[in-house]
Amino acid sequence: MTDGAIVCEGLVRIFTAQGVEVQALQGLELRMRTGEMVALVGASGSGKSTLLGILAGLDQPTAGTARVAGHDLVTMKGAERLEYRRRSVGFVWQQSARNLLPYLSAKENIEMVHEVAGVVPRAERAQAGIDLLELLDAGEVADKRPAEMSGGQRQRVSIAVALANRPRVLLADEPTGELDEHTSAEVLAAMETVNRERGVTTLIVTHDAGVSEHVERTVRIRDGRTATETLRSTATDDDGRAVRTAQEYAVLDRAGRMQLPAEFVTELDLRDRVRLTLEPDHVRVAPGGPGRRDTPDAADASDAPKPLTRRAARTSRRDGERS
Repeated sequence: MTDGAIVCEGLVRIFTAQGVEVQALQGLELRMRTGEMVALVGASGSGKSTLLGILAGLDQPTAGTARVAGHDLVTMKGAERLEYRRRSVGFVWQQSARNLLPYLSAKENIEMVHEVAGVVPRAERAQAGIDLLELLDAGEVADKRPAEMSGGQRQRVSIAVALANRPRVLLADEPTGELDEHTSAEVLAAMETVNRERGVTTLIVTHDAGVSEHVERTVRIRDGRTATETLRSTATDDDGRAVRTAQEYAVLDRAGRMQLPAEFVTELDLRDRVRLTLEPDHVRVAPGGPGRRDTPDAADASDAPKPLTRRAARTSRRDGERS
């Protein structure tokens, strides 16, 4: 595995509450290349925060594989886990109060991380902190405390603090959740700059649809599994204008399982079981089951439902549409 990459295979996390087991992650699959910037989306309770906690070294998986920057998070223990959090990953919380100490200025918050992580020589720390703040367009608040900053400034400083230990991977949990649309765009642009200029592998958990403008891949989680991936690219139309397009794919796990999108299930009234037919260039999915009007022995072939194909259903969708 390449250093800086994230690899999750068959990842499982089970919690026990009042004698009841809750499976938050159910064989999740995720791979990220070194230097990639990815958005992770999903409904509340889908497993996003659980996954982020595991990748940050704040929690330990029950089973499966989880590796980050060459570290095995499944077997990692005590002192090694602490060292991993100090040196290998940076974390940005949604609430800036969890990222910054209120009685320290922006540059002092950064210098404190330098001191704890020990990755920057003492003589270079002051300048290293200023460089980080300027990279994130927050140089003007270097001597200000959090209470003297705007929400966007606090979050950009929070990103600088998360980068102060020079991590290989940056994890962000809803970094724009408390910001307005304009400020959110500024913060995401700052994260994009860090990803591009520092090459830090970046994973952003978000409900913000605007994140899609800043990443080339969005991973959707549902019920503790990776459900779909949306890949984005820029093409040129007939008038020579740059057009941002998106293609969403269902994700197959190692056992060949996939999740059908909820809107497909509703549109075709899929229940209990379905019929699969292998066609030359796609797999046909149709409603089926004993007693249904559309089973082979109860419906004429001419009335058979149209084939359901990922390729036909999700081609070249522009950003701004559902992803």
